[in-house]
Amino acid sequence: MSGFDLTAEQEQLKAVAAKVAADVYVAPAARWDLERTSLPREEVARLADLGYLGLAIPEEYGGQGGTLVDALVVIEELAKVCRPAAFQVFECNTGPIRVIQFFGTEEQKQRWLRPLAEGTALGAFGLTEPEAGSDAASIRTRARRDGTDWVIDGTKMFITNAGTEMSAGVTLLAVTGEEDGKKRYGSFYVPNGTAGYTKGAPLKKIGWHAMDTRELVFDGCRVPADHLIGAEGHGLRQFLEVLAAGRISIAALSVSLTTAVLRLATDHATQRKQFGQPIGRFQAVAHKLADIATELEAARWLTYRAASLFDAGRPYATEAAMAKLFASEVANRAASAAVQIHGGYGFMRESAVARFYSDAKILEIGEGTSEIQRTVIARALGV
Repeated sequence: MSGFDLTAEQEQLKAVAAKVAADVYVAPAARWDLERTSLPREEVARLADLGYLGLAIPEEYGGQGGTLVDALVVIEELAKVCRPAAFQVFECNTGPIRVIQFFGTEEQKQRWLRPLAEGTALGAFGLTEPEAGSDAASIRTRARRDGTDWVIDGTKMFITNAGTEMSAGVTLLAVTGEEDGKKRYGSFYVPNGTAGYTKGAPLKKIGWHAMDTRELVFDGCRVPADHLIGAEGHGLRQFLEVLAAGRISIAALSVSLTTAVLRLATDHATQRKQFGQPIGRFQAVAHKLADIATELEAARWLTYRAASLFDAGRPYATEAAMAKLFASEVANRAASAAVQIHGGYGFMRESAVARFYSDAKILEIGEGTSEIQRTVIARALGV
């Protein structure tokens, strides 16, 4: 990117993704949300056929060999209409797939990374626990060596993509021991069907209703030694590195949501009349829209700046935290303002703006809360 302008190829990718969103997902996305239905297998297959699920994954592992910016372009366009479709593009280009890509052996990449990149399977990212969210180091799930196997015991919470009909397994973080009074951690891949690995019922959320989210329980769950990803003792560092990359995609989802609610609010403000004129003519409404538009532009630049650093192989963790923090908070302010501008219509569950409003909050929580992003940024400042 030059000055964060998209290349001609990325502009074409953006145009195609926008057309797919408009032609395919407008009606079903609303239905899936209201019915709390996960993205159907055939729609995951559609995303795979379009090359979106492995867009930023190397070709030798079944991907398209593109960049993170390429993936963000698609995520942004799809999420304006269908967050579940956009989320799968996010998960299949960051999340669990990156743990395996960055730290796995060649054999692990061919065995577990390729199906995720090709879209024949979905993976889950097993970090959060009932008592460990923002403080990832405090996880209690443990893995102990027993002969040639690892035995895993513990519980993961709020895990997405683990219980769909296409879910193949979960990449999880576990404590593997202690050294000099400090915990050691390991990353593990646990396939579906492994004895001792069970999934809870789908959790009922206030938003993202069409995404499968569950509790995962590991009770004497035994996996072979070659299911350890990377070096034992380095698991926490591995997961935190992947989280940093994932934050850029959450920022893109936030930019997309803000773009969508700004369009909805602007359309409503020009059509809805009160006191003999469109409500957009009133300064109170017009200034809300102006503020959203200004913050949206800043959020987009932060997001694509972080992605361009990632693609260039330069340090990006602080910029990713800034992008995620700002863009997610902008999205929540924008969604709230859009509902306010819609008035009673915006409070109706069936309205598009209400669905965006319900979906916005998780953007300030997932991949590290806003509070954690501020801590990351402050530490980069030397505080």
